[in-house]
Amino acid sequence: WGPASLSVSPLLIDLSPQKMFGLQVNLSPLLEPLGFMKILEWIFSIFVFATCGVYKGTTTILVSCKGVVNKTATAAFAYPFRLNTAVFSAPDPTRCSGTWTDFHLVGNFSSSAQFFVTYAVLVFLYCIAALVLYVGYMHLYRNMSKIPLIDLVITVMAAFLWLVSTSAWAKALTDIKISTGPSIVQEIASCKLPGSTCLFASVTSMGTLNVSVVFGLLNMILWGGNAWFVYKETSLHNPSNSTPQSSGIYPPTTGI
Repeated sequence: WGPASLSVSPLLIDLSPQKMFGLQVNLSPLLEPLGFMKILEWIFSIFVFATCGVYKGTTTILVSCKGVVNKTATAAFAYPFRLNTAVFSAPDPTRCSGTWTDFHLVGNFSSSAQFFVTYAVLVFLYCIAALVLYVGYMHLYRNMSKIPLIDLVITVMAAFLWLVSTSAWAKALTDIKISTGPSIVQEIASCKLPGSTCLFASVTSMGTLNVSVVFGLLNMILWGGNAWFVYKETSLHNPSNSTPQSSGIYPPTTGI
């Protein structure tokens, strides 16, 4: 028995770290607020870049000029909303007998739009990584105090960045609606010439863009609420009890 026990003990010592750091699949964290809210955050981040990143639209005016009556001129625009690159098409092949000059929409809102969509994609990827951690390595998450603290910092920062990115995108969306709306008629030089008139016709609905702002705000609320559940997993909320404390009545035990 002596030699056998000596040969097995090192093996047990070597296997314990593998058990500690190895994959242990457990789906129960997904039913807890910590994991369930992460699933919602993952889904809502998809809605953000799906509603904003694929948008395509046009704005249309009716032009009457020399030899042309109520012909349409359109300007197409899309994500990332560099409107200054969108130009109105000529209402007819003769370009109103040479009086029509190209007119570009006003504004470049790509920075706000790309920040909003790119951040949503990064959140989407982080949610996947967090869900893998919760499902496969929750034993590490709850035994290593640094991991929940890192998760808490990221969660708080994510909620703040959702506020910043959504606010920036909401402001940009308001400006996009103005730049593609009826006010553009007053800016077109060709429409101010004698004998020429322009009427605003239509612009593609921006309902999906409005929805993207709503989902941005919902994400901010979700991440803000989730910070509480992550905080409950940290040592800040559950101090370590590994160090025995003296009650003040009985002295701590000492080894002999």
